[in-house]
Amino acid sequence: MRLWTLSKKEIDRLELIQLVVAKRLSVTKAAQQAGLSRQRMSELVNAYRRDGATALVSRRRGRPSNSKLSDALKTQVCAIIREHYNDFGPTLAAEYLAERHDITVSRETLRKWMVADGIWTTRAARRKRVQQRRQRRECRGELVQLDGSHHDWFEGRGPKCCLLVFIDDATSELLHLEFVPSESTFALMTATRHYVSRHGRPLALYTDKAVVFRNASRSRSVSKSDADMSTQFTRALDELGIALICANSPQAKGRVERANGVLQDRLIKAMRLDGISDMRSANAYAPTYLAAHNARFARVAANRKELHRSLEDHHDVTSAMCVKETRKVTNNLDLRYEGHLIILDPAIHEDGFDPYSLIHGRVDIYDYPDGRFEVLYQGRLLPFRVYNKSPRVQQGDVVSNKRLSAALTLIKAQQEAGETKSYKQRRRRTAQTDSPIAALPGQNGKTSLKKSVNS
Repeated sequence: MRLWTLSKKEIDRLELIQLVVAKRLSVTKAAQQAGLSRQRMSELVNAYRRDGATALVSRRRGRPSNSKLSDALKTQVCAIIREHYNDFGPTLAAEYLAERHDITVSRETLRKWMVADGIWTTRAARRKRVQQRRQRRECRGELVQLDGSHHDWFEGRGPKCCLLVFIDDATSELLHLEFVPSESTFALMTATRHYVSRHGRPLALYTDKAVVFRNASRSRSVSKSDADMSTQFTRALDELGIALICANSPQAKGRVERANGVLQDRLIKAMRLDGISDMRSANAYAPTYLAAHNARFARVAANRKELHRSLEDHHDVTSAMCVKETRKVTNNLDLRYEGHLIILDPAIHEDGFDPYSLIHGRVDIYDYPDGRFEVLYQGRLLPFRVYNKSPRVQQGDVVSNKRLSAALTLIKAQQEAGETKSYKQRRRRTAQTDSPIAALPGQNGKTSLKKSVNS
């Protein structure tokens, strides 16, 4: 037994015993200082001379108490509580154990058993986390909170949908509302384009950690500092010079969360009175409601400076707000994208560019929210035609739980109509007919290429 394993009381006794052995202190005085009888002190001195300091260590150390309840009783009591008293507190459970099962256990022992078995939660664990209040930003357009609210907005008169809400952090002003089928990448790009066209570019958007905003799967194999968690939407914002901040909790973006609650009360009743039962009519009514809502709830910013920035000449909102992917060209001048075989036109361009020089090279595909897409090589538009393959499930068809309701609704309608096209084809066609930007021409002189289907 090492000296540092002795308790403080045993160390004090050891010092007295060493003085007795060195004949600098009598046994009687040492016993008085230690609070022991002379006989007990004499026994300790003799044991020290025989076995050293280890003789002072209590032989009961490390052994269970003689009054300890058995593990079998603990297992029996926990099983009884789980079956009959799962929602009882330790005090009440101890009373019923003694009354109905003739098992006497102190409430403190029972509390420790219940905590260890996961039946009871301690008061410290039940204490709610304190969310400290954050000061508003000072200027309008400095931070805009964005969130999608999935709700039965038409109270059964129309399909369930999602409302994208843009609210200014400094003024609590609702800047933009847009009803969409689901909180998807294309829906967010379309709504953000409408927002930027009306108000300009904010400094930052404040969102949650949905997969549309943050690709957490890319950070599993590398450290968080080196992980690239950007998505198509964050890439589009970066091209426009808009920062994206992801909140760690719903409370952090409480302004837009509370606004969703107000909208689910006031906006629903306002649309009921006006007989609105579809997304197109709701989006047309949104500006009217915005004016009334902001007159009631908006406040003046601490700083009157406006931080929304206008679009500059090099900003192309149309080409930025789209899905951009890269594909490799095969020997046959074709490539695959979203289950389709895209065949490039082999004809030499007017400026002498030979498409066969693209073999084994990579081209960019711009997939727009309105359903059209383009193939580009170093900024050059390439003519092409699309060969539709037999439909099959693509990786991009996998939807998150936020979009599941919209996907199932669309699939059900198409199955009733007997259609067999893939989900993404139907999504593009729906977006092209319903989107208010479908008729807008491309910017910077770009023109859309009509896709022909090889029958």
